[in-house]
Amino acid sequence: MRLVALSFLLGLPLTACSLASAGDDPGPVAERLAAALSEHSLDGVPLAADSDADRLAELVAPLDDLPVEVEVGEVTEDGDTATATLRWTWQVDGAEWRYRTQARLVNDGDRWEVDWKPSTLEPSLRSGHRLGLFTDAGRRGRILGQGGEPLVVPRPVLRYGLDKTAVRPRRVADSARRIAESLDIDPAGYVEQAKAAGAKAFVEAIVLRAEDAAETVDPSYGDIPGAVALEDEMPLAPTRGFAAALLGRVGPATAEIVEASDGRVEAGDQVGLSGLQARYESVLGAVPGVRVVAAGPDDVRRTLFRSRGHNGRDLQVSLDADLQMKAESVLAEAAPEGVRSALVAIRPSDGQVLAAANGPANDGVDIATTGQYAPGSTFKVVTALALLRQGLRPEQVLECPDTITVDGRQFENYDDYPADRVGKVSFATAFANSCNTAMIGARELLGEADLRDAAEALGLGRDYDVGFPAYFGQVPPPEGETELAADTIGQGTVLASPLAMATVAASVRAGRTVVPTLFPEADGPEPKVRRPLTAEEAELLRGLMRAVVTEGSGRFLADLPGEVGAKTGTAEYGEPDASGHLATHAWMIATRDDLAVAVFLEDGSSGSGTAGPVLEAFLR
Repeated sequence: MRLVALSFLLGLPLTACSLASAGDDPGPVAERLAAALSEHSLDGVPLAADSDADRLAELVAPLDDLPVEVEVGEVTEDGDTATATLRWTWQVDGAEWRYRTQARLVNDGDRWEVDWKPSTLEPSLRSGHRLGLFTDAGRRGRILGQGGEPLVVPRPVLRYGLDKTAVRPRRVADSARRIAESLDIDPAGYVEQAKAAGAKAFVEAIVLRAEDAAETVDPSYGDIPGAVALEDEMPLAPTRGFAAALLGRVGPATAEIVEASDGRVEAGDQVGLSGLQARYESVLGAVPGVRVVAAGPDDVRRTLFRSRGHNGRDLQVSLDADLQMKAESVLAEAAPEGVRSALVAIRPSDGQVLAAANGPANDGVDIATTGQYAPGSTFKVVTALALLRQGLRPEQVLECPDTITVDGRQFENYDDYPADRVGKVSFATAFANSCNTAMIGARELLGEADLRDAAEALGLGRDYDVGFPAYFGQVPPPEGETELAADTIGQGTVLASPLAMATVAASVRAGRTVVPTLFPEADGPEPKVRRPLTAEEAELLRGLMRAVVTEGSGRFLADLPGEVGAKTGTAEYGEPDASGHLATHAWMIATRDDLAVAVFLEDGSSGSGTAGPVLEAFLR
């Protein structure tokens, strides 16, 4: 529960003004009273006691921001007294609080005056009562993974910062500087923040997970005057990096969010700031309820009115907590240090994304689902489908020379291509060992749209709105023979994300076009395919990917249990170095039973040599 406003006020000397009201009819005075109360005051109302204006101002002050309309009902007169029924309608956070009260009027012989009492404001109020306005923030919805396991739940945190009440004013700047240095944040900015804060403020510097604090905070932090660490809870995933780019984070609303909310969000409210937390704020975010509270002299509190808010709703996603953490662990341990990397795992049978992991060097960039990179030879799965559709069979012989020239541009196989797999080889052997020249030579069988249609059948190259940031790649029509040659080996203008390449593998395994989903309880988009994948085509592709494991570049996976298929890939990018060599991306995709995986490293020597160990560690 967060306190928005609470003012339990005692008497303060103020001056009320009153206007004479002569005549025998108390009605006009009652009308004047209703009009003044609608403005939260007794200004211009003839009062039996001038101090009544101050008493109302003190009592109603906590409700000053709530609009109210007061109307006069029946007015009954009995000699020199009269009773006016007042109908109250308050607007409380979008809800109406309605009730009636009785106002007593007295005639002193010259005019009618209001004998104001607390019960005139609310029928249960008596002398000595105070009012307060509270907000019940409600519980934010959780993000749940496979099996309904909570992924993002309130977890312990420590809020580090400066308690200005615990340090002398002249020492504030020095303490703030030392706190900033010990927490490795900007000292100058934090010092200015501390100076600008109120004399009794807690100036927050950083929020850390409780388990991370010991490793992050300098041991001398506690010796700094005014330095404190306050225990709290925040909605967090199991670990600091757990699907961070995808799930997003929760924090205090920014000025932009507050401005765009049309009053629904106030400064300081906890809202989703990025990722799923921001996109599904309307689902996860709690709608606060507001309570009007009265407290008597004994400080016993009563709720006079409550506007009903509601807790946020849970969001079910398909991530498997164990697989996600394993994926992040192998990227941290098996990927080269400092190299951007990603791993995506999909269940082919239903298309659910089980893991979408980004390596520690990604700096918060979601390469896993939105990266745009040349997929290299992993794209040969698409090329193989296009060639199969032109009648090429796995056993048919292709030429695999060391080099091939297309319109003056020379293409070659990768550096470690096995020497005994050149010359005349079967299509299956060329695929298993990733012969570039064989695939380029077979391009003559392909029409302009064949690669595009094959990619589309495997879930690559057509965008879908899947409810989370996702890049499905591009396979534009080639402009000329050289570009077509490059496209057949996943270079040229072909681009993909790790999510897209995991989708290709999943489609092969499933025998249909898979559209990945992160929300198992929702109906995802239907595949939009010009030429759907057939069962026979899928079976042939599974055989080709199996050959990669049994006789090709993925032989290191041969002892894994289950039905394993794979494809390695390397893609050149950037500008050549002094020796004329280009840097390369490293890829590998694989299927194992009902699991499809794509591994990507922004820099690597080869798919099997750099991405392969990461994939193997994950599958084992």
